[in-house]
Amino acid sequence: MKKIAAFIILPIAGFIFLLSYTPYSSSSKSARDEVTLGIMTAGLSSGHFSPLKYDDDFSEKAHKLYIERLDPGKKFLLQSDINELAVYKQNIDDQITKGSFEFFEKSFTMVNKRIKECEGYYKEVLTKPFDFENDETFETEPDKINYAASADEMKEVWRKYIKYQVLARISEMMDAQEKAVEKKDTSYKEKTFVQMEEDARKKVLKNNDELFVRYAKFDRGDRMGIYLGTICNVYDPHTEFFPPADKANFDINMSGQLEGIGAQLQEKDGQVKVSNIVPGSASWRQGQLKAGDIIMKVAQGANEPVDVTDMKLDDVVKIVRGKKGTEVRLTVKKVDGTTIIIPIIRDIVVLEETYAQSALIETKKKIGYIRLPGFYNDFKGGRNCSNDVKKELEKLKAEGAEGIILDLRDNGGGSLQDVINMAGFFITKGPMVQVKQKDFPPQAYSDKDPGIIFDGPLIIMVNENSASASEIMAAAIQDYKRGVIIGSNTTFGKGTVQQFMDLDEYVLPQFDSLKPLGSVKLTIQKFYRINGGTTQLKGVVPDITLPDILRYLDYGEKELEYPMPNDGIKAASYDRWNKKIDFSKLSKNSNDRVSKSDYFKFIEQTSKEIKADRDNSLVSLNLKKFRTESKERKELSKKLEDVQKEIQEMNVGNLKVDLKTMESDTVKIAKNKDWLKALKKDYYLYESMKVMEEMAQ
Repeated sequence: MKKIAAFIILPIAGFIFLLSYTPYSSSSKSARDEVTLGIMTAGLSSGHFSPLKYDDDFSEKAHKLYIERLDPGKKFLLQSDINELAVYKQNIDDQITKGSFEFFEKSFTMVNKRIKECEGYYKEVLTKPFDFENDETFETEPDKINYAASADEMKEVWRKYIKYQVLARISEMMDAQEKAVEKKDTSYKEKTFVQMEEDARKKVLKNNDELFVRYAKFDRGDRMGIYLGTICNVYDPHTEFFPPADKANFDINMSGQLEGIGAQLQEKDGQVKVSNIVPGSASWRQGQLKAGDIIMKVAQGANEPVDVTDMKLDDVVKIVRGKKGTEVRLTVKKVDGTTIIIPIIRDIVVLEETYAQSALIETKKKIGYIRLPGFYNDFKGGRNCSNDVKKELEKLKAEGAEGIILDLRDNGGGSLQDVINMAGFFITKGPMVQVKQKDFPPQAYSDKDPGIIFDGPLIIMVNENSASASEIMAAAIQDYKRGVIIGSNTTFGKGTVQQFMDLDEYVLPQFDSLKPLGSVKLTIQKFYRINGGTTQLKGVVPDITLPDILRYLDYGEKELEYPMPNDGIKAASYDRWNKKIDFSKLSKNSNDRVSKSDYFKFIEQTSKEIKADRDNSLVSLNLKKFRTESKERKELSKKLEDVQKEIQEMNVGNLKVDLKTMESDTVKIAKNKDWLKALKKDYYLYESMKVMEEMAQ
């Protein structure tokens, strides 16, 4: 075979790493994989906060993770397959060093073969009716079952799995029929159980046909991405490999905008359908492309169009997206059956729901509310969250807000610099976070602007999904005693900082044909609270904790595979906020209100039932028992809806300046109406408002 030599210089984290290796494959795909692996592992070794040795321990961890990801539902591989792959348990490290993919290639061939076999199993099972009077069960939690010992045992796994799907469909139809009969809906045509069962099998067959079409499109490159990602994840859960398309999607989420046409696409029946048009986007302004349209071909301007029928959705998205100002021509089949060519000039698509948004709560006091979904920053010169939050604070102050509630619930983090800037809006001066890099002492990062945007009462709302940058913000406010942290749970517990390494930057010009290789998100630092502690694994414990539906479930960083350890460093020098807050009084009064709240009483009870339900993952395949269990869950959900209806609505409204900007935009008005409706019935926000009323006295 032809040998390809590559020399890559990796200037990572202050180091120069020279890599020399020889891929032994004439295939361009294999050569790309070998070059990617070599650059990636060199970068991990020199740049990661805690580099690992490629030894038998590393190999066993990588093997375990990859096997779990190869067949997560245990619906394809047999125990004999797992045994066959077990011989590689301690030599993945040797293969990494040699640039070999023997283990990967064997697993890839093996799982594809098994998927093809299982395609026949579900089709065979669905040819005849099921008996739903038998007392048998289906285990929904893969961790609680073993791999099938034989093909016959695997057929039984699929029989129960398909029976479970059909049973769920029948139960839904029976619910719908009962509701129609109860409401005396004359337009509804009643069906017998036999008809329902037959319809359910047809629908399940169609859904599984579509699923296996997607499996067929899940190619070697997709599997390779999982394998390379597994190697990264042995270092820690947040060190990840990103194939080129995944990195592009990450950048979109981080910046809140993309360059394209502004149409959301979905794959259905081998066709690419438009599911939604983003308001204000290029497609929306052009006007011809509508939800429900089928995209048949895609052309770059006047170039020859590409047929996208049966193409992977990710590949279709790649050719539809493009630089601002360029033209894409879509050959589209409309709902009425006609076919037209729609020319669209690509533009910036702004995803408004990712940006900061504010409202005013009028109660005994005027309280400003800011929702921040993520710490976004378009590092290419676009919007960033700290500037946006600053604008919202200034608008709220102008309309008389006496206190601010900053909502960081479900905020998974983002830009570290924006956290530092934002914390500085509420504190005169001082460190906001401490950061430690490998082989260097900790460094305190401080807000450089001595000014304060808002010096009144402050509440930060968090939950178990508030992570990383959200935890830095909450921890800084808590350590300074600047405001009150109110949460439905301890935060996620991620105390590490990542940076992207573009693998293409380290390939010599003669190997440009192998690009794009992808990127690695590399853990390069750990961050610490200014009090010397860390949020890693521990999270931020709220000053006031409210009952939560997930309260008794295991959650957060500590539940991930191979998380970095919790430790501590010396506290930074800082002065606490000069206006004292009576935390114990606020907490006691909140607890008193919560203990009398029917809503929170119900949440507490429900959280215990969810925990018990999670532990019992066996589902009955007997129709009568299944229906009984299903009705019990629905009754619980109905009770929650009834309790929510009794919640006293808050007086939440838009700022006057915001109303002016949306007065002629019907789409924005409709979205805003839904947003305000949800806020008015948000009991966690309601309790935060009650705490703020006390703070602002």
